[in-house]
Amino acid sequence: MATLYITSTETFSGKSALCVGLAKHFEAAGYRTGYMKPISSGARLAAGLVDEDAEFFKQTFGLPDSLEDMVPIGIAPRTVEAILKGEETTDFVGRLQAAYERVSADRDIVILEGGVNLREGYLIGLPTPRVADLLNARELVVIKYQDDLQILDDALTAKVRLGDTFLGVVLNAIPRQQMPFVQELVKPGLEARGVPVLAVLPQERLLLSISVGELAGFLNGKILNCADKADELVEHLMVGAMSVDSALTYFRRKPNKAVITGGDRPDIQLAALETSTKCLILTGNLRPSPIILGRAEEVGVPMILVRQDTLTTVEVIERFFGKTRFHLEKKIHRFQEMLQDRFDFDLLYKALELG
Repeated sequence: MATLYITSTETFSGKSALCVGLAKHFEAAGYRTGYMKPISSGARLAAGLVDEDAEFFKQTFGLPDSLEDMVPIGIAPRTVEAILKGEETTDFVGRLQAAYERVSADRDIVILEGGVNLREGYLIGLPTPRVADLLNARELVVIKYQDDLQILDDALTAKVRLGDTFLGVVLNAIPRQQMPFVQELVKPGLEARGVPVLAVLPQERLLLSISVGELAGFLNGKILNCADKADELVEHLMVGAMSVDSALTYFRRKPNKAVITGGDRPDIQLAALETSTKCLILTGNLRPSPIILGRAEEVGVPMILVRQDTLTTVEVIERFFGKTRFHLEKKIHRFQEMLQDRFDFDLLYKALELG
């Protein structure tokens, strides 16, 4: 039985996407696959511990394990306070090992999803290297591109920090113009320094996209029509504040976009509806005219009514772009295609000693 610990150097680096993509691959290859998130600092406390990634994994793959076993340890603010006061008596190591024993029963491979970075877990005595040692796991580190030096330093740091159980890295979200440099110089440079590179994945607009429904939720907006289009993905953001004469030319520059404009600009709204627009966001809490709403219904473009002004709306959306959960079928399918084209499965299978 093999255990693969997928972790990363920062949040929103593509860790969850890789967990799902590899699990889909293992499932198609006939392997019985389990999933755990050993430590969750992003879980919320409701009736119990709620972790969105674990819930999605359980539902997507029909896993029989309890969510308590899939996410055995949650670090909430009150947990930190209790530890600092010396009031926390939980045997975290024992809880982790017991949950892993149940999740790994009758499985060929268990995927462990790491925390927000390589530092997580030290407070409770369970940093990434200790978890890997306790569960006999190999670590695969996802590194999101910021610049050439950063991606090299992060990869070499991971190798030193994780030691003998370190399996390698996946270099993710590489800008298209940097792909030749990363493929031809960074990848061989890391491999010459003892860092296996299992994949170099380009930046993909679809994977950075946000759904119409998520936009409405972040903005506390109301979808006025075409609610069935809430899962449509927005890849670009454009602001409609120009004259109507230049609006069509401007909007034709970007496909699959959300257009933000004042609710009192029917001319701009109509121009946006004539191009590849996934939704219209109407600011200032000004409802569109029945004619505009009818045209939007006709072409299948949702209109979202928000209270914020245009500038505030843009600022809110930009905080979330590229930082949404990887829980939509279109994103999963596209990422699987990328892995099939660019991931070194032979190297992974050899490292995990899978037949």
